[in-house]
Amino acid sequence: MSTGFYIIMAAQFFSALADNALLIAAIAILRDMHAPAEYEPLLKTFFTVSYVVLAAFVGAFADSMPKWRVMFISNGIKILGCSLMFLDLHPLLAYAVVGLGAAAYSPAKYGILTEYLPHRLLVVANGWIEGLTVCAIILGVVLGGALIRPEIALSLLSLDFPLFDTGIDTVAEMTLIIIGTLYLIAAVFNLYVPDTGVDHKPLKKNPVYLFHEFNHCLKLLWRDKLGQISLAVTTLFWGAGATLQFIVLEWAKAALNLDLSKASMLQGVVAVGVAIGAVLAARMITLRKSVRVIPLGIAMGVGVIAMIAVRDMWLAVPLLVLVGIFSGFFVVPMNALLQHRGHILMGAGHSIAVQNFNENLSILIMTSAYSVLLKAQLSIYWIIVLFGLFVAGAMWLVKRQHEINQRERDDVAHLEDVTHH
Repeated sequence: MSTGFYIIMAAQFFSALADNALLIAAIAILRDMHAPAEYEPLLKTFFTVSYVVLAAFVGAFADSMPKWRVMFISNGIKILGCSLMFLDLHPLLAYAVVGLGAAAYSPAKYGILTEYLPHRLLVVANGWIEGLTVCAIILGVVLGGALIRPEIALSLLSLDFPLFDTGIDTVAEMTLIIIGTLYLIAAVFNLYVPDTGVDHKPLKKNPVYLFHEFNHCLKLLWRDKLGQISLAVTTLFWGAGATLQFIVLEWAKAALNLDLSKASMLQGVVAVGVAIGAVLAARMITLRKSVRVIPLGIAMGVGVIAMIAVRDMWLAVPLLVLVGIFSGFFVVPMNALLQHRGHILMGAGHSIAVQNFNENLSILIMTSAYSVLLKAQLSIYWIIVLFGLFVAGAMWLVKRQHEINQRERDDVAHLEDVTHH
């Protein structure tokens, strides 16, 4: 891999690190405000609204100029969202602005891989980017959890600068300043992301045209036999993964009696497993064999249900790592296959925008459903059982659909063979 690839990775790492630290900081602010418990999963709902609402436009935007410029502009929007939270805008609204930046960033982040690398390196590159994103999630939630710990926050607040009054008086303000700095570092790396030299399509001014074009791409990918399977898997995975983040926080409070700072470390434990799974998949699974990993999605759902029997930390950690390994191992090859099919069918930016629309619609629906279950005061253990059964059942349906597709393809091939002879 060349230097340019590592610069792309560094930019992605710092941006994702800040996103995840900011999520924990925003949850802490909501708790300080004594906001209802169901507001916490709504942070993710507000964050992902832009991905769904702007899906028809961000792909075209990402393909209309060099990817480094798109990434730089997007990080600027994230810095604005972080600043608004610092200026006491409600965390749900401020995090929605950060989500707007993330929605614009994503097609460029993944699209540049298909422009910059040959397709034979896509699974390896995806292993890298998913592994590094997951490292950013781990360190982000750990950093967010550490920054809200009173002893760490107070020691940072006690730092004095001669001749200069920072005006930072609270734990939340200190946390947001540090997170804002991480976004700035990501923006600096964006300036050094290489230009791939790919021709850019001028951005169409007519929103109706953009919507129709996106709708066409959406149908194209869902009708493709391999595209629909990989899209179904990644859509389910990201919805389940986002919901699991909040389930782990609530479960850690109920089953293990942990506060937010310590519970956020368990989110990191799941992410460690995802990173291990991503690395293993990058080494062991080729693009051709990618669909063979689907049964691991069923195993992930069953593993989640096992959480209800756990009351000790020494059992919780290996179980969450195992759930993470299953997740990482099956999502990385699916992601690579989806990008490959999308690149062939419609171009990188549009393909990623379609993927983002589906995945984030799934996040919106699943985190909103979780918020409703919390508001209805359903026990976290019942929520875990329902969640695990849903994931395992949905993955089984996807596996069955793939087998039907394979049989249809074999029948067509056999018919062509007979006709030919």
